[in-house]
Amino acid sequence: MSEIKLAVLDMAGTTVRDDGVVEAAFVEALLGMGIEDESAELARHLEHVRVTMGQSKIEVFGAIFDGDEVRAVDATRRFEVAFDAAITRGEIEPLPGAETALSDLSAMGVLICLTTGFSAETRERLMDVLGWRDLVDLSLSPEPGVRGRPHPDLVLSALMRLEVEAVAEVAVVGDTVNDLISGRRAGAAIVAGVLTGAHDRDQLGVASPTHILRSVAELPRLIQPA
Repeated sequence: MSEIKLAVLDMAGTTVRDDGVVEAAFVEALLGMGIEDESAELARHLEHVRVTMGQSKIEVFGAIFDGDEVRAVDATRRFEVAFDAAITRGEIEPLPGAETALSDLSAMGVLICLTTGFSAETRERLMDVLGWRDLVDLSLSPEPGVRGRPHPDLVLSALMRLEVEAVAEVAVVGDTVNDLISGRRAGAAIVAGVLTGAHDRDQLGVASPTHILRSVAELPRLIQPA
């Protein structure tokens, strides 16, 4: 395996503790869109949310509302407001060992890009609250011309923007099947699932990861064994 020069890491569930905050924001958004609480319809939509964790939020809502772009945009706005409120309440914090892992990777000379399905505005708020701007080299969200997961765009955009030479020098880490499919499609040398987020070992295994880690804290040792 080539020397790893870039680590592309998911945020919620991989480096940032979730504890159900993301799903709660989805629930609040769906209720705000007129879906009845504790209904079969809400349960069906939440199952879709769980399966598609890691994808762009507007794409998830687009599927829920059968391609109705106006409703998808409205629901995404409601989601972002609910999640932003959770940030304000102090419900978002780093996962244990995440900050140390980021520092260790940087000390090893590995470039770090954080990726997320959140909007750029929410991502930037997260970065400020976490105080991670000096710990990472880049953070990315889906945007025009850059599709969200499971497409490979976020990984490949990080490679290009940070001027890494080859996908064989990239490690991708995430807690969802969509994170791992994205890394696989991008051709990353390491595509590692972590057991700190939305999907368990069996679910992650469907995406054929190169590794499954207990947490992102194990990544530096994987990249550069002692």
